[in-house]
Amino acid sequence: MKITLVKHLNKIKRYWIALLSITLLLPILGISDLHSAIDDNSDRIQNNEKKILAVFAHPDDETIVGPMLAKYVREGVDVTIVTATDGRFGVTEWSGFSAGDDLADARRREMQCAADALGANLYHLTYEDQFKAAEGFDGFIAQSRGFLDDLHEIMEEVQPDVVITFGADGFSNHIDHRIAGVTTTQVLLSKEWDKQPALFYAGTPSSLLDDNWKYQGTEDQYLTVRVPYEMEDLMVAKEAALCHATQFQPEFIEMWFERMQERSNTIYLRPFEAPKHSSDDLFSYPDQY
Repeated sequence: MKITLVKHLNKIKRYWIALLSITLLLPILGISDLHSAIDDNSDRIQNNEKKILAVFAHPDDETIVGPMLAKYVREGVDVTIVTATDGRFGVTEWSGFSAGDDLADARRREMQCAADALGANLYHLTYEDQFKAAEGFDGFIAQSRGFLDDLHEIMEEVQPDVVITFGADGFSNHIDHRIAGVTTTQVLLSKEWDKQPALFYAGTPSSLLDDNWKYQGTEDQYLTVRVPYEMEDLMVAKEAALCHATQFQPEFIEMWFERMQERSNTIYLRPFEAPKHSSDDLFSYPDQY
């Protein structure tokens, strides 16, 4: 299995350095501010034991939840991104790349840049865009089963508290996005994990979309987890998004930046709900659910 894992930050060391800096400013800040800093630092150290695993298809997909990932990194949570494919078919007019190995290499560098900017760990797998679907059964099945095996191994290693991925809409109905979401769901459902993580699907409220985009949204009532973030988190996510220069022009990033603010600086997610009851009848089951 070809997986590269890069550990970027020693979070506890960083927090204690920050606390020491605040302590040196005690005469200016006052004792109450120091107490507040100690409380905030204690929360971060406690959060340092928590882990998020975000599983996406392409280099740049993490952008859809980038501000939320930045928020949790800032709060001391250990965040790991899994990028399944190499992005070799992500050709744009301005990048200067044709589809193939050179573009895949560039996008791998961009993904590492984005992970560094977010302060996240990165597993960048080596599957091709579209998981070799053009090669038929033999190509696609080998890649999709390999992705299942690799993600299972990553889950065992990371032991996350929370897993985030695409829902059935695939955000943009992209088949690779859907494969990433389905694969993640199947890995979690395939066994009883020693540490069972909560699973969330990132989504866009249907109320924010017009009819031309209706199948890319999720009805608002299902997006019951709504995570707010601060402007500083959005700025970090913007820096990470700018790493993906082969995919995003600066003008697009500015438009995205404004749209995220228009959406109340909130990331919307649908939790995976495990059944609470069993039934022997299809029609009575919804009443018991």
